Amino acid sequence: MSQSSTVESLIEMGFPPSRAEKAVAATGNQGIESAMDWLMEHEDDPDLDEPIESVSQDTPSDAAQTMDTGTDPRQGLTEEEREKQTKRMLELIAQKQQEREEREKRERIEQELQRRKQGQELSAIKQKLQEQEMQKAVEERRREKQEERLARERVRDKIARDKAERARRYGGEASDPISPSAQTPVQAATHPSSPTQEPPTKKEYDQCRIQVRLLDGTALSQTFRAREQLAAVRLYVELNWPGGPQGPFNLITSFPRRVFTEEDMEKPLQELGLVPSAVLIVAKK
Repeated sequence: MSQSSTVESLIEMGFPPSRAEKAVAATGNQGIESAMDWLMEHEDDPDLDEPIESVSQDTPSDAAQTMDTGTDPRQGLTEEEREKQTKRMLELIAQKQQEREEREKRERIEQELQRRKQGQELSAIKQKLQEQEMQKAVEERRREKQEERLARERVRDKIARDKAERARRYGGEASDPISPSAQTPVQAATHPSSPTQEPPTKKEYDQCRIQVRLLDGTALSQTFRAREQLAAVRLYVELNWPGGPQGPFNLITSFPRRVFTEEDMEKPLQELGLVPSAVLIVAKK
């Protein structure tokens, strides 16, 4: 089929003349099916309707040949044959259109499957990262609790060692009171007629009542031995604070105001002037 005949057939099928001419020129006039395939593939091109470059004068077109010879290349076809040819071309167009729609549908399905696969992979990665973060947080919290427990045990051990050392050091120093029969004759003769008089002595307290006021206004009360260290009071506060302490804290007295230092924690309560009772206030560092 000549180029002009192919163009006319495409125009009769409903294609614009510019597109028909461009399709025939692009396929090298290899037939109407090739031209139709090209049109179906390039129907979304933005420059599809732009006019094609003029044909070289050295290669006369079929239309020029027709004008020179005065014959129509399609003149040999009857009306019935042209209708059949047109019908066949329309069927080919519908077939190509259907094939294209099915291909695009498969591509869309494939893209959707790929998108879902990527989404599932991303979701799995995020979930794995979240699990790792949670596991890391659990391990960190477990480590902190272990360190807190070991710190408390060290304080308890130190308090126990200090108690044992004080008991060993001071336990045997108290002497038995002298009985009246053991007094010497000189002592008995000093005041033969006066009643026995003992000089006033300062009362010694073995226990100490400590009240600790927390940051929220609540208070803790506990009785300690007078010779226990202030560290025992701080440990008691840490262990019995509802919800636990929110951070480092100091123990202070309001009157006279005194902020106890880490060095004071190693001193007995009686040495710090907290016997027989005292009120301590918790303050943030």
